[in-house]
Amino acid sequence: MSGPAGQSMDCAAGPPTLPQTDGNEVMKLTIFSCALALAGFLFMQRAQAQEQEQIRLDPVKVSEHVYYFRGAAGAASAANKGFMSNAGFVVTSDGVLVYDALATPVLGKAMIAAIRSVSKQPIRKVIVGHYHADHIYGLQEFKKIGARIEAHHNGELYLHSDIARQRLEQRKAELFPWVDDHTVVVAADKWLSFEDNKEIAFEMGGVRFRIIDSSGAHSPEDIMLFVENDRVLFAGDLYFSGRIPFVGNADSKRWLQALDRMLDAKPAIVIPGHGAASTTTVQDMRLTREYLLFLRARMGAAVQDLTGFEEAYRKTDWSAYEKVPAFEQANRLNAFGTYILMEQESLQQH
Repeated sequence: MSGPAGQSMDCAAGPPTLPQTDGNEVMKLTIFSCALALAGFLFMQRAQAQEQEQIRLDPVKVSEHVYYFRGAAGAASAANKGFMSNAGFVVTSDGVLVYDALATPVLGKAMIAAIRSVSKQPIRKVIVGHYHADHIYGLQEFKKIGARIEAHHNGELYLHSDIARQRLEQRKAELFPWVDDHTVVVAADKWLSFEDNKEIAFEMGGVRFRIIDSSGAHSPEDIMLFVENDRVLFAGDLYFSGRIPFVGNADSKRWLQALDRMLDAKPAIVIPGHGAASTTTVQDMRLTREYLLFLRARMGAAVQDLTGFEEAYRKTDWSAYEKVPAFEQANRLNAFGTYILMEQESLQQH
């Protein structure tokens, strides 16, 4: 085989003979190559920084004091830049209280900018609904501005778990550059204990709040926040509006207890962890409640009869729920998780 100008390109004969160059030319080529590589690296860094800076959040006002940020539907992805969950804030005369911090530090920073566009009051406190990746990686930005972070004491277990480390590595791969090596899981400044009382009531700037313990339902550290003045409930991932909930391996018995606490609060508006704020609160809670009870009844009966999951799932009449949004995506996994849970509950009774 021949190369340019008829030079031999026979690989078996070794590399072709290159024209001789003096040391200065080699040095120039080396410097040029390094400069080109550095320019490419800086260009990529600048492009990533500009893309991060393009994230802007528009708060939705739902009542006199309460606003929220609504994430996109679906799972976290590069397309939505991790913005697929909700967070919110409450403006009082003595500062701003925030519920959850979204899924990336960039989103946390965008939250702060959006909050400051609404109110000049200092951001004093962040309540963490639960320590799942789509709600917590923005915390480090609030920590930087001196906000006090509060969470259920069970969240401390997540902080030091393998799951926390694995999920962070997963999100670095899926959401780079919005989640990167500078992203950390931030501990609470105050771990809340609910041993004596299922609620913690306090007042801030004339607005009354209640933190409601719902731990063990969706996660070991679930808490909801009720804004009494406005009758608005931040319900985290325990509330689903007009769709089948994602149950997975959650404890549906505790979830039902949490729904009872929601009903006791009589909220006019519920802001879920995902999806639109709801004003049809009783209707939505009834759908979730009846669905969880149905899962427990059917899968529990199968466990008692020693019927395997596949047969139990096939024989169950799902017609009451199969046309409800998210049925196809969530129902089978929900049923399997409930089947395992009912097996565990059965063993505990014997």
